[in-house]
Amino acid sequence: MSVRAIGIDPGTVSFDLCGLQGEQVFLDTSIPTARLAAEPRLLVDLLQSHAPVDMIVGPSGYGLPWVRAQDLSERDIELAVLSERRDRGRTAVIGGMREMLHLLQESGLPIHFAPAVIHLPTVPEHRKVNRIDMGTADKLCSVALGIYDQARRLGIAYEKTSFIYLELGGAFTAVIAVEGGQIVDGLGGTSGSLGYQALGAMDGELAYLLGDFHKEVLCSGGVAYIAGQPDLSPQELATHDDERSQMAWDAFMEGLVKSVAAEMSIVPAAREILLAGRLCRIPEIHQEVVRRLSRFAPVQRVEGFAQVAKEAAQGAALIAEGLAGGAHKTLVEVMRLREARGTVLDHLYVAGAEALRRR
Repeated sequence: MSVRAIGIDPGTVSFDLCGLQGEQVFLDTSIPTARLAAEPRLLVDLLQSHAPVDMIVGPSGYGLPWVRAQDLSERDIELAVLSERRDRGRTAVIGGMREMLHLLQESGLPIHFAPAVIHLPTVPEHRKVNRIDMGTADKLCSVALGIYDQARRLGIAYEKTSFIYLELGGAFTAVIAVEGGQIVDGLGGTSGSLGYQALGAMDGELAYLLGDFHKEVLCSGGVAYIAGQPDLSPQELATHDDERSQMAWDAFMEGLVKSVAAEMSIVPAAREILLAGRLCRIPEIHQEVVRRLSRFAPVQRVEGFAQVAKEAAQGAALIAEGLAGGAHKTLVEVMRLREARGTVLDHLYVAGAEALRRR
C-alpha cells in the first residue's frame, strides 16, 4: 500500500493543505489564515477527517528540524513563532498559531515540523553568520517543489537541478539559490527584497530608531504601503498609474532584480529562475518580472501538481511522502533534509546574542 502524506503551508494570507498518495492528490484546499487564527481547531478537524495518514509536515514557522508534534516543547514553540512577550495578544495570527501548535500536539496525528533554510547542512556556515531568516520552513518546502518540477520538466536527475527560486507571496518575497539539487543560500522574507506587504530587509538605523517595535511592523512598509494604500490588491496596483504606485512598482521590481543578481553570484550557472507565489499569477506582474529577469537565465513559473494548494503545501506533501519512505524519498535524500540541525539563533555574533539565546 502506498504512503499517504499531507503538507501544510501556513501562509500570511491562507493556510493551504495538499495530500499526496504516490502521485495521486487526495487533498487540495485553502483556508484563510484569519479564519484559522480565530478557529485553530478547524485545521485539526480537517486533518483528522483525512486520517489515516503516514506523515504530515506541519506549520513550522521559522523552522524546527523534524520535531514530532508529541515532543513539542514551549521552547520549540518560541523558536517556531519568534515573538516577544510584548506581542502576545496583539495579533490574532500569533495567538492563533500558538493555540494551533498545542492542538496539533494533542491530536495524536503523525505530524513533524520541518526545518528552515538556515538549519540545512548544504548552506555553508559562513553564509549563516548573523542571519535568522534565510527562508522559513514553508519556503524550504516550496523550493522542494521547484527541484521536483525542474527535474521532471527537463528530464534530469535531482542532482542536476540548479536555479534561483523567487517566491512572490501575498506579503513577503523570498529568493533562494539551489545548486546540485540542494539549497545553498537564501534571502528570506524579512532579510531580503521588498514584499507586497512587508518591507523586507530593514535598515539597521531604522531598526534602532524604532526601538522595541512590535512584530507586525515587519509586515508593513511593502509595496502596498509605499503606494499609500495598504489594502490595495496586487491586481489593482498593476493597473494604477499614479506617482506613488509607480514608485512602489519600481522599488519592487528593481529590488527583485538586485536580489536575484545577488543569488546568481552564488549559483552563476543556474539553469533557470523559477517563479512561485500568489503574485506571479497576476499577468501584469508576471510579464514584468520575466522581462526584467530574462537577462540572467530563462524564467519559468513552477507548475506543480495541485489545483488549489500553493507551492509550499505541495512541496511539504512531497517531503512528507518521501520522509515516510514513499515514491519521493530520493528528493529528501538529495536535499539532505534529514541532516537539518540546530536553531535559528545559533549563528548570531552581535552584542547581546548570548542573552537573546538564553531568553
